[in-house]
Amino acid sequence: MTMRHSPPIGKVSPMKNRLLTFFCVLALGIFLVSGPVLAHHGFAGRYDEEHPFTVQGTVLEFEFINPHSAIIFEAKDQGGAMQRWHAELGGANALHRADGWTKDTLKPGDKITIVGPRNKNGSNDMNLSHESKISLTDTGKEIHNSFRGQQQGQ
Repeated sequence: MTMRHSPPIGKVSPMKNRLLTFFCVLALGIFLVSGPVLAHHGFAGRYDEEHPFTVQGTVLEFEFINPHSAIIFEAKDQGGAMQRWHAELGGANALHRADGWTKDTLKPGDKITIVGPRNKNGSNDMNLSHESKISLTDTGKEIHNSFRGQQQGQ
């Protein structure tokens, strides 16, 4: 009769060693990917939600895309010099559902008034994916309003 012996304590079979290596590499990969994904939506620390900023400008470009749309526009600073601005919005699908936007909602040359959180570092960067309002300056038509209690029709 032959007796089977377990491997000596402290020695791991090659199969268990490969499995352990696989799970360690998998865990490391998930860890490395999760950081940028979570950091991507860091909003509160960068934008001043307590003091909405109002700016009037002229649309240069409208990027109606997912996951985030953007309005690139020019506006005069306090000294009268033209400054380039970037305003990030929600994705094209969300804008279409919420406000009926299409790729033609804003065109180069459109005059707009934007109210929303500006970057705390003072750069010409706004995040309009939360509480914000956009109007066409020439007509006063409100095309986006996500401020609580100030929705269109209220």
